[in-house]
Amino acid sequence: MVINLFLFLGVFFLLTFLLGMLIEKIRVPWIFSALLLGAVLACYNPFPEIISSPIFKFLAQLGMYFLLFIIGFELNMDSLRKRKSLIIKGLFLIVVLEGAVGSIVVHYAFHYSWFISLIVAMSFATVGEAILVPILDEFKIINTKLGQMIIGIGTLDDIIELITLIIVVFMLGAKVDNGLNVLSASILFVFLIFLFLLFRFFKKRNKGFAYTSVSSLLLFCLFVFFVFIGIGEYLNAAAIAAVLAGITLRSFLPKIRLDKVKSEIKAIAYGFFAPIFFLSVGAEMNMSYLIKYPLMILLVVAVSKVAKLFGSYLVGRKELGFKRSMLLGIGLSVRFSTSIIIIQLLYDNGIVGSDIYSVIIASSIVFKFIIPVLFSNLLVRWRKLLEPA
Repeated sequence: MVINLFLFLGVFFLLTFLLGMLIEKIRVPWIFSALLLGAVLACYNPFPEIISSPIFKFLAQLGMYFLLFIIGFELNMDSLRKRKSLIIKGLFLIVVLEGAVGSIVVHYAFHYSWFISLIVAMSFATVGEAILVPILDEFKIINTKLGQMIIGIGTLDDIIELITLIIVVFMLGAKVDNGLNVLSASILFVFLIFLFLLFRFFKKRNKGFAYTSVSSLLLFCLFVFFVFIGIGEYLNAAAIAAVLAGITLRSFLPKIRLDKVKSEIKAIAYGFFAPIFFLSVGAEMNMSYLIKYPLMILLVVAVSKVAKLFGSYLVGRKELGFKRSMLLGIGLSVRFSTSIIIIQLLYDNGIVGSDIYSVIIASSIVFKFIIPVLFSNLLVRWRKLLEPA
């Protein structure tokens, strides 16, 4: 009997749950168990018809859009404006340094143009601060200089992620001819901005939303989500539209309802769509290339790590000292979903090949498993760092 999509998803979610419980013990978010299962399918896939089916690809695409939607929802512009100059300096020095060094590696090792090399390098130079927050909270160092720099740089890093994503979307728009002329595309883009400003305008007049049930507000959020993506599809810019939808709703919904609605959206995204997206990402890795060129993974990991540590040392040696600076660099080495989404968009549209795509995904897996464990163990060993600085 050939397994159908429903049985496949049932078994997949069960394995994701069981493997997720296991990797959480080493402080790796359970969601990345789906990425590991995808890597297993990349080695041996007995279900090629399911993985390549239009329905599965559609669900995976929705997973990507929901993750981008959450990124927009989490982007707190007021908080970003309050960050200190040291954090801003640290962000640009650390991320730009890694992006510059990484682009050299991508250009000469994989033979892409300098522009594409820089985009790829900037995508994996970003920070997944969401993975580190539970660790910082557990060791009660969120309010120390070290904790605040990690969270601050990770939060401001969202701007670089967004800029990189916008550049990628414009690249794809220039590459794909969807029958729209420049005037039509401009009108649609202006219309998206108009919708955003319209929601901002009615923010003070939406008092009724404070008393609306969470389930009803969720339907309203889904309405905004799909309308923005639908308009973005005409521009070949659905990814940016998903982020803009999240930013719009964050600025529109009453604070009293914001956290509850956010938790509902996260439950939908992380409970169903995002695991399918990560599974599809892992399944598309070129394992034969990775087996043939394992040194490429080590090269990318080494270059990224050295650049991060050196940049962190330059930024934090006076304010934090040597050990805290090293912990800053180690902590900022972890990556999350945005870097994966950017490289996925580049790969899906034929801008990069399976070589660099596979290496970036594989190095991301390495970072997600090594960094939280190393970071936690060093915090235990250097106990004095737990005292507020």
